[in-house]
Amino acid sequence: MHLAANIEGVLPILHTPFDGDDEIDRDSLGREIDWAFEQGSHGVCSAMVSEILRLTSAERVELNRLIVEMTAGRGNVVASVGAESAKQAVYFAEAAVADGCAAIMAIPPISTALPLTALHGYFSALADAAPVPLIVQDASSYVGAAIPTDFYVRLLDEYGPRKILFKPEGAPIGPNISDLRDASDGRARMFDGSGGVLLIDAFRRGVVGTMPGVDLLDGVAALWGALKNNDDATAYRIYFPICALVALQLQAGLDGFLAIEKYILVKRGLFATDRRREPNAWSLDPETQSEVDRLLAMLTDALAAS
Repeated sequence: MHLAANIEGVLPILHTPFDGDDEIDRDSLGREIDWAFEQGSHGVCSAMVSEILRLTSAERVELNRLIVEMTAGRGNVVASVGAESAKQAVYFAEAAVADGCAAIMAIPPISTALPLTALHGYFSALADAAPVPLIVQDASSYVGAAIPTDFYVRLLDEYGPRKILFKPEGAPIGPNISDLRDASDGRARMFDGSGGVLLIDAFRRGVVGTMPGVDLLDGVAALWGALKNNDDATAYRIYFPICALVALQLQAGLDGFLAIEKYILVKRGLFATDRRREPNAWSLDPETQSEVDRLLAMLTDALAAS
């Protein structure tokens, strides 16, 4: 498919639905993608909350192919290709490009903290192998090691801002966004990856887009629109229930996000099941579920008032 010159705006990370046999549920995936574009998304992505690290290699390739096929030209598709070796990552990147993805995104290997020379070799191999933009993702707030700002700037100097983009999620996220913005003289094109909880702060620091989960996408898309329109009253009205929901997800790391997000996707009628790939570190308990229900109702009211 390949679209895209400018990768920006609202680019949700798709969750991978599984059926009762633990296989990718294509019908639910199709509903998810359709709903994402109904909310005004500019594209869709696979990434950490797609459970890519729990998929087989064949499933990772298949997932990106299905996303391109089901997106059907409505927006850019970004494929997450990060892996434990450059050879694996390049394999996933080449498959994604061959299947029509408009860009790739990669976290560093997570099994070891790499010296910067090895990290540079990893990202350079990806940038050289794929004739599409590469989004360099630091997911160290929940997995892997942090990437220093001067490393980002080196890649930017070597490949340019159309080739290399960034999703900085290492703590403290806001100051790190500003640090990269200033160190690159405003050249770095960055995405918020906080699920919405830090989006207002990140927007004011100059991000070009946001990559939330799909579960709260109606709220995040409306929040992004309000920020673009300088409508602070609407932005904060929508933001507070989003912030409270994401706070519940944050308490249990990646599995906290997955458990609550998939519960919401089932509640919205998009997924047939909330099944996740096993093993999991945490599951939704009844009291958290009740609070999620209350906050979702508050988000619905905030959107209606907007």
